[in-house]
Amino acid sequence: MQDCIFCKIAKHELPATVVFEDDQVIAFNDIDPKAPHHLLVIPKRHITTLNDLKDGDEALAGRLQVVAAKLAKELGFAEAGYRTVMNCNEDGGQTVWHIHMHVLAGRSLSWPPG
Repeated sequence: MQDCIFCKIAKHELPATVVFEDDQVIAFNDIDPKAPHHLLVIPKRHITTLNDLKDGDEALAGRLQVVAAKLAKELGFAEAGYRTVMNCNEDGGQTVWHIHMHVLAGRSLSWPPG
């Protein structure tokens, strides 16, 4: 199987503006931002959709949230507010088949999203 685009970013085979990285997770700026701050937080291990998470992945899934909150504080938008979103499969809006958390901030975000 050929690596997906996010696997290639995680392996530093494709360029990205990385804002955080540890042994499990990498976060980078979205190339098509929908808000002034639009980050993607992904696990370095390939997991295709949320449906593919398994028992034992709880810590990794939680790590995505912890990193999102850490970046919100460090980048200065935690107090004003931000949104985290994970899409699953085509009808859920997923377009890259590697789980990823969107972190959006820097403007007022309405609900429901359009």
